[in-house]
Amino acid sequence: MTTTIVEELYTVLDNGSQILQDALNIPYIEAISEMGEVIFHQEVTHNIKEESKQLVLDELKKITDYEAITNEEYRRAIQLAVLKGMKEATQPHHAMTPDAVSLFIGYLVNKILGYDKKGETAIILDQAVGSGNLLTAIMNQTEKSHGIGVEVDETLLKIAYTNANLQKHSVDLFHQDSVATPTVKNVDIIASDLPIGFYPNDDIAKDFVLKSDEGHSFVHHLIIEQGFSHVKEGGFLVFLVPNFLFESQEAKKLHDFIKKEGVIYSFLQLPKSMFKNGQWGKSILILRKKKQGIKIPKEALLVELPSFSNNSALTDMMNRISKWFDSYL
Repeated sequence: MTTTIVEELYTVLDNGSQILQDALNIPYIEAISEMGEVIFHQEVTHNIKEESKQLVLDELKKITDYEAITNEEYRRAIQLAVLKGMKEATQPHHAMTPDAVSLFIGYLVNKILGYDKKGETAIILDQAVGSGNLLTAIMNQTEKSHGIGVEVDETLLKIAYTNANLQKHSVDLFHQDSVATPTVKNVDIIASDLPIGFYPNDDIAKDFVLKSDEGHSFVHHLIIEQGFSHVKEGGFLVFLVPNFLFESQEAKKLHDFIKKEGVIYSFLQLPKSMFKNGQWGKSILILRKKKQGIKIPKEALLVELPSFSNNSALTDMMNRISKWFDSYL
C-alpha cells in the first residue's frame, strides 16, 4: 500500500517530535514546533545527546525532497500532529477548525477578496490564530496575502510560526490576549474560529459596548466587537460561531451592535453530521463593516449547508452562494 506525502511527512514530524519530547523533557505538543524547526532548517540545533540528535536526523532523511512538498501537504501534516498533541495535552486547548471547514472558509474569503483587492496584497487577520491552521488554509487559496495572527497560548503560537515558515507565508504573529490586543487598523478581512466562553478580565471588558451587565462577558462577543475596530470600512469579518450565537441573554445587545456598526451578509449553518452533539453545532457568520456606497443585501443569506461528503449538493450550494455574493460585492 502506497503512502501519501502527507502521511510520510506526518510520520517524520511525529517520530521526530517524540524523540525531542523525551530528549528535551517537554510535552509532545511543544515538541511539534521544535521538530518543525528542524525540518525548516534541515539541521538539529538543540543541546541534546548525540544519540538523540542522530535519531532525529535519521527521521529527517526519510524524505529526500522537501522542496517538492506543497503548502497544503505541510499544513495537513502539522494539523495531524497538533490533533494528536491536543488529545495528549493535560491543558485544554481551543479545538482545531475541521479541515473541510477551513477550506470552505478559504473559498469564501478568496471569493470576497477577488472583488475587493483584485490582485493587490490582502491583509488577513485571525484574532484567535491557534496553530495557524485556518489562517494558512485561507492564505493557500489567495493569490497575494499577508497574515496577522493573535494567540494567547504560547505553545500554539510557536506551532503557528513554524507552520507559516514551512509554507513560506508572510505572517506577523503576536503573543497576546485577543480581546486586549492593541487595535491593528484597516485590515482587509478578518477570518477567525472564535473561542466560546466567558472572558475573565472584567477590568478590560468594562470598556466594551458588548460587556455583560452582570458577571463575566462573553469572549466571543468581545472579539467580534474588537474585530470591527481592526477591519477597514467596507471590510468583511468571517467568523465561525455557535449556532446559538443570537439566542443567548446577551443576543439583543450583540445584534444591535452589529446593526449599528455593520451588515449581516450571511449565516451559513454547517452540516449537523459534523457534530456529535447538535447543541454544539456551528455556523459561518459573515459580516461587513459599514461604508458609504457599498451594496447592502435586502436580506441576509441564511442556508443550511449539505454534508461536505455530498459533492454534487455541495457544488450546487457553492454556486448558489457564489451567485449571491456576485450580486452584493
